[in-house]
Amino acid sequence: MPRRRKGFWYRLAAVICKPPLVVLLKRDWRGMEHIPAEGGFITVVNHNSHVDPVAYGHFQYNSGRVPRFLAKSGLFGKGFVGAAMRGTGQIPVYRESTDALSAFRAAINAVDRGECVVFYPEGTITRDPDGWPMTGKTGAARVALKTKCPVIPVAQWGANELLPPYAKKPDLLPRKTHHVLAGPPVDLSRFYGRDMSADVLKEATEVIMAAITHQLEQIRGEQAPTEPYDPRRERIEQRRRTQEETRIQEQTRIEERTRTREQSRGTQAEGQGT
Repeated sequence: MPRRRKGFWYRLAAVICKPPLVVLLKRDWRGMEHIPAEGGFITVVNHNSHVDPVAYGHFQYNSGRVPRFLAKSGLFGKGFVGAAMRGTGQIPVYRESTDALSAFRAAINAVDRGECVVFYPEGTITRDPDGWPMTGKTGAARVALKTKCPVIPVAQWGANELLPPYAKKPDLLPRKTHHVLAGPPVDLSRFYGRDMSADVLKEATEVIMAAITHQLEQIRGEQAPTEPYDPRRERIEQRRRTQEETRIQEQTRIEERTRTREQSRGTQAEGQGT
């Protein structure tokens, strides 16, 4: 199946983006041999900076297989950015909408046409305090099991040192290195032919996230936490802590009011006794 042509908009994006990326970031790119030369596939990538989609796009572009990212629908509006997003064939994601599933259908169609689709399974920049991948969402697994296409796990590190998560200003000096390590395809064959239930998608997603994390461990030379950071679990725990703090505060207020009433009664009794 033929590769997607780079076309005018991709070449223009490369002309605009490559020079500052080369100036700002040194490159340590490995594993490009795992990027399929032909046919449709998806890459699953960790997300730790607002800069890393552009930095990773540079790696993917240089592999010869241009990426199609799933991106917020707001980026596809009027103006140059919207024209570039449409011209490069990116896929809009309508969050919290009945149209959200259209992104998965578009991704499936793109893979079936022999293209590369990039997934950030975490869905947002990691909130893990040490920058490790969080638990993932099931979109990548859904597309992978539907198409049975190769799933290439990719870890990156370094763009987050240039622009840390949620930072307003980049840290330009010293010059940072963008590390990328692509691994061999994730083996999801044991899930083929099974009903795409929530449990199956969850388990497949865990396998995918484990593969990404393994790649990042090799880049960082460290071992990741046994349990990945789970934003949903953290929200539940934060809600529980807030409720417990509220309960304690309310109990304290009740005890203070009780002491105040008892002190007032004692004072009145002393006044009557005199």
